[in-house]
Amino acid sequence: MILAATTVAATCALVLPMFSQSKENAPLEVVPSIDLAKYAGTWYEIARLPNGFQKKCTGNVIATYVLQEDGTIKVTNRCSTQDGTVAEAEGKAKIAEEDGPNTKLKVKFAPAVLSFLPFVWGDYWIIELGARYEYAVVGEPQRKYLWILSRTPTMDEQLIREILDRTGAKGFDVGKVVRTVQAN
Repeated sequence: MILAATTVAATCALVLPMFSQSKENAPLEVVPSIDLAKYAGTWYEIARLPNGFQKKCTGNVIATYVLQEDGTIKVTNRCSTQDGTVAEAEGKAKIAEEDGPNTKLKVKFAPAVLSFLPFVWGDYWIIELGARYEYAVVGEPQRKYLWILSRTPTMDEQLIREILDRTGAKGFDVGKVVRTVQAN
């Protein structure tokens, strides 16, 4: 009897995790749709999960999105570096799936000649957006990347805490989020 109970318990311990989804593995929900013309413009980075491609950025991180005639978006990212210079990267964004939501984008910063390679395109999913497009939260399905963006260099601290609570509940490791220094 004890052996049978132990076997059942061990089997449950092995099988049940396969049927349950963790927050990190659950599908990441996005904003249903946006007005890309309203989304275009300048965004100030308020906070982010650390990542390798922004390692040299020490502050004043700004992203500018310009909607192009062909429906793509010109992306220009700028930041201040430790030596006081400004680093800039230009890229391109496009809607990820023709029949999908326009809040799931793909972005690349590689040369145009490499655009045909799928691995040069990264996910840029808008997972939260202020009613007046005053802030946006951007992530991707593996929850490795996260940005909180604002139309102004600062945001209300209570709103930032609420956003972090919501993104933490979606499986992002918000304990690692770093705040961005923006010169006013």
